[in-house]
Amino acid sequence: MDNQNRNNQGPDRNNKQGFSFVIIVTILTAMMIFALYQFQGMGGSEEEISYDEFLKMVEDRKVDTVEVKSDRIVITAKKEKGERAGREYYTGVIRDDTLSNKLYKAGVEYKQEIPDTTSMMIAQTIFSFLPILLLIGMLVWMTKKMSKGGGIMGVGKSNAKMYVEKQTGVTFKDVAGQDEAKESLQEVVDFLHNPGKYTSVGAKLPKGALLVGPPGTGKTLLAKAVAGEAKVPFFSLSGSAFVEMYVGVGASRVRDLFKQAQQMAPCIIFIDEIDAIGKSRDNQLGSNDEREQTLNQLLAEMDGFESNKGLVLLAATNRPEILDPALLRPGRFDRRIIVEKPDLKGRVDVLKVHSKDVKMDETVDLDAIALATSGAVGSDLANMINEAAINAVKNGRHAVCQSDLFEAVEVVLVGKEKKDRIMSQEERRIVSYHEVGHALVSALQKDAEPVQKITIVPRTMGALGYVMQTPEEEKFLNTKKELEAMLVGALAGRAAEEIVFDTVTTGASNDIEKATKIARAMITQYGMSEKFGLIGLESIQNKYLDGRPVSSCGQATASEIDKEVMKMLKESYEEAKRLLGEHRKSLDKIADFLIEKETITGKEFMEIFHEVEGINPKEEKKPEERISMSPVK
Repeated sequence: MDNQNRNNQGPDRNNKQGFSFVIIVTILTAMMIFALYQFQGMGGSEEEISYDEFLKMVEDRKVDTVEVKSDRIVITAKKEKGERAGREYYTGVIRDDTLSNKLYKAGVEYKQEIPDTTSMMIAQTIFSFLPILLLIGMLVWMTKKMSKGGGIMGVGKSNAKMYVEKQTGVTFKDVAGQDEAKESLQEVVDFLHNPGKYTSVGAKLPKGALLVGPPGTGKTLLAKAVAGEAKVPFFSLSGSAFVEMYVGVGASRVRDLFKQAQQMAPCIIFIDEIDAIGKSRDNQLGSNDEREQTLNQLLAEMDGFESNKGLVLLAATNRPEILDPALLRPGRFDRRIIVEKPDLKGRVDVLKVHSKDVKMDETVDLDAIALATSGAVGSDLANMINEAAINAVKNGRHAVCQSDLFEAVEVVLVGKEKKDRIMSQEERRIVSYHEVGHALVSALQKDAEPVQKITIVPRTMGALGYVMQTPEEEKFLNTKKELEAMLVGALAGRAAEEIVFDTVTTGASNDIEKATKIARAMITQYGMSEKFGLIGLESIQNKYLDGRPVSSCGQATASEIDKEVMKMLKESYEEAKRLLGEHRKSLDKIADFLIEKETITGKEFMEIFHEVEGINPKEEKKPEERISMSPVK
């Protein structure tokens, strides 16, 4: 185990050692060059004078001593009054046979230095050639590193993190809401543990499995769970880790990764965000030679190993439509595992997993939270549980209660309350009527979802108020009547403004955007338009990301679609005004109550509505306290 850990740190350690070596060599070279210049320019503190000035000083008997060196003559002048020692000068050596006689006559003490030519030559040779030798040595070292496939300082080495056995700390028990995906991966893990059970009937280990799904659904978590369950070496890295500025580096890293994996087989390789290197090779503008070479090398390596070696490649992406077809064919990625948003049961399981270490009291109902959070992914639910725990601590409680979970979902959905924002009385009335318009129309329509809460407290994500609606059960399909009810409900806020204040505001921008999106989808995707009938006029791109619709019709047809959308929205708006006009008393009564209280529950809303309308509601079950992930505003 210790050896494997040391192996895991090998590439990083080599890179650090190589980088340190380069720094040391550079510093030594600079020091040698500096010392060479210092050695060549040594002169002490002497002042340079000309040879004529030197002879004049000798004649004037101003010289005390003279030392004749190989490259200069050092002169020490006689002390003058107030000086502790004579000043020193130097001049160049000139062939002068009479110099010794002149010095003798002037009474100057002089001596001749015996030059050490051997030491001097050795020193000059060392200082001249050592920096060059150091640079040559560094270049040779780099060349050897590159010849081994590592590149400069390990650029071409694979930087995959390797986990062994349960180092990730995650198993399939920690993954909830993805039973089908776990089943597919469990078969791969079981094949690695018991290959004979499958090979006895002729089955082969899948070479690769591609995890596909929206962000936050747990693709990477599933891969880590495989690492915890497989108990075999597990290499993990991101697709972007292959691609560098230099062409060929990514391909070198792919070769090195598979070389390490084959040496440690059976093992698993996990490449997260594989679309970074697996984009389709379309040869259009914007193609990337480095990325395409990396992809080509990956394809070659996947063809180059046999499944009986126990080597499995896992990859994750949320953009499968842009991947190269050669990467997706059978024999490379044999399985496509869909990791979708969890259903109701899945959300309950996810909430239980993330809340197992959180203290909760008896009021908590995770089933109600799961029913209310339709469309939430695992990361959303984990965030809600964490926010609820923070709320409990902030409020001085030692356990999470249901109200903490409500507030947590609101924080994730529309942000925190902006307690410092003070609206004028007129704006409060407008926002109140707007939100009550949404809620009242929802209560008046058979196919609309029940109202859970109405508030006019501003939130940090921009909402001045909103209506929370509760689904009675999880639904996977919407009827045409339900979609039409959504349109009327979305436009009811604007309708209430026009009825009461005889004007409109900017507060309905999000409602109009949402209503337009629903109406266009009914016409172009769902075939719910009498004019166009059953024809697909738009297709969805990036299904697992933003799901942006792309038109697949001509310009004339697009113009007709716009007219049909406007017609549908106009009819819905008129219906909203009709409903609110017929129940104006309820609208006024509920809006006044909301202005006073700022926040009212769905139960209070329905009590006032029944009272004003004179309706005697039948005995009903107590509504569950839950909120919707998709409020009207």
